[in-house]
This record gives sequence, structure tokens and C-alpha cells, in this order.
Amino acid sequence: MNKAEFIQSVQKAGQYVSKAEALKAYNAVVESISGRMAKGNPKERVIRIPELGTFQMKIRKARKGKNPQTGESIKIAAKKVVAFKSSKALSRSL
Repeated sequence: MNKAEFIQSVQKAGQYVSKAEALKAYNAVVESISGRMAKGNPKERVIRIPELGTFQMKIRKARKGKNPQTGESIKIAAKKVVAFKSSKALSRSL
């Protein structure tokens, strides 16, 4: 499902919701999640959405890797990533 299909799905589910209102709702959710992930201590960057799941900021440590073309050893820098874990309700529905 892409963004346009998602917005159309929200519009249909809301019956009286216009496409513009569905787009505003989508943008608000994305902005809210992005804003929360950008602030504060990584361990405090957790968003729990009942019936859907949990978004959490994690830090991957720096590590060594290999260039697959040359076999040369390279350093992979530490970085922050967002992980998603589905709720039990969502997992059961699959």
C-alpha cells in the first residue's frame, strides 16, 4: 500500500471524511511519530499505539564489516534506527 492508497483507505473508512482531511490526518500522524523520534534520550523515544504496535528508537553499535566486492574489511559507523514491533492483536490478525 502506498501513500495515496492509504489516504483513500482512511477516507473510505471515515465515510464523511474528505480526501484533504484524510491527508491532514496522515501528515499529522507521520509528523507526530517523526518528531517524537527526533527528540530526547533514545531509550525514551517509544510510541505505543494500541492494536497496532510500538515504534522505538534503537542505537546500533559501530562494527566491522566486509566489502562484498573486494573482501576488504571496513568500519560501519554507529547509527540510530527506528524499530517496529507489532502488537499481539495485529499479529493474531495476520
